[in-house]
Amino acid sequence: MIDHMGISPAEIGRARAFYDAALAPLGLAVVMEVTAEQTGGYHGIGYGAGRKPVFWLSSDSRRSLPEGPRGAGLHVALEAPSRAAVDAFYAAAMAQGGRDNGAPGIRAHYHPNYYAAFVIDPDGVNLEAVCQKPE
Repeated sequence: MIDHMGISPAEIGRARAFYDAALAPLGLAVVMEVTAEQTGGYHGIGYGAGRKPVFWLSSDSRRSLPEGPRGAGLHVALEAPSRAAVDAFYAAAMAQGGRDNGAPGIRAHYHPNYYAAFVIDPDGVNLEAVCQKPE
């Protein structure tokens, strides 16, 4: 069981705008933020549904990351409460500059109720919203 996970985008402000819009239809919003001044270098933005952050954006000036596509090869799948939320996630993510990686629809090769959409975020992360409930 994963407690939380995070990514380090190239530009945290751009990533925040993208994720604020894309995650809202899934019921996720910023629930915690720590600044570089508070931590001595790490700026973190934590998203969750309630008080606990489960997905973090981070910018850490204490270490350097390799140049090039930061999120290449990374896949993050987030649970959506409904198929309509998957659709809204996809529309919001695309409106914020996401690239299509699979429009909303059934993925019967997983199972008959696997309804998902995939977008590539501005840093190359393959972001998925999935509802596995029958509707």
